[in-house]
Amino acid sequence: MNDVMTAPLSVLVIDDEPLARRRLLRLLGAIPAVEVVGTAGNVQQACALVAELSPDAILLDIQMPGGTGFDILEQLGNNAPAVVFVTAFDHYALRAFEAEAIDYVTKPIEASRLRTAIERARVAIAARTSTERVLELNETVRALRQALRKHETQAADLWIKSRGEFVRITLERVVRFQAERDYVRIHVDGRSYLHHESLASLERRLDPAEFLRLHRSSIVRRDCIVGLKQAPFAALIALLSDGSEIRVGRTYSRHVRPMTGERSQQD
Repeated sequence: MNDVMTAPLSVLVIDDEPLARRRLLRLLGAIPAVEVVGTAGNVQQACALVAELSPDAILLDIQMPGGTGFDILEQLGNNAPAVVFVTAFDHYALRAFEAEAIDYVTKPIEASRLRTAIERARVAIAARTSTERVLELNETVRALRQALRKHETQAADLWIKSRGEFVRITLERVVRFQAERDYVRIHVDGRSYLHHESLASLERRLDPAEFLRLHRSSIVRRDCIVGLKQAPFAALIALLSDGSEIRVGRTYSRHVRPMTGERSQQD
């Protein structure tokens, strides 16, 4: 049996009968790697102790003052630990398993039967812990991949060589990029700079939430589009904040038309 299976199992005993609690404590004391962290005799006390002690498992009677064992599970909701019902009434078994109980032990309790129930609880907790760890790991990997994709799609500030010196251009200032063969002309602050990189290469590093390709030779900042106007043959022309006008290619018009509330047309 591995270390997870033999690790101490913390147990809370919930039963309204003092004699039954004492018998359970005695039987549990004979089972290796079991730690009884407390006892409760009613619904309110049981819920408070589960919240305070966070036991791995509870041994739960069904009928008790102030409610039933099912009332306890309802109040605990998703915070309920592993549950083993211990009761004199066998007709609640179906409902117990519908409540996802690990086991259902009837009184008078036999030592071997309780030991089996505890081992089942141990196995179930180990499996649940492994599943939770896998889910947590998957969530961590998903978050890291998302962060990596975001990082990869966001270009850093551009350093442009101009007249023998390097000029730093932040993407927030860029109005549009215009392809010129193997270069890209960057329009920013009423000026333009020639950058030695293809438009396709640059596009892969731009955040699509901020930049939009309008034509095979043009990429513009989304919030710099101040208007759209119709052109012949159902084409569109984008009006930019710097006064320039960019013809929208048919391939890219489906990304632009939704801005006007108009359904996009198929290419």
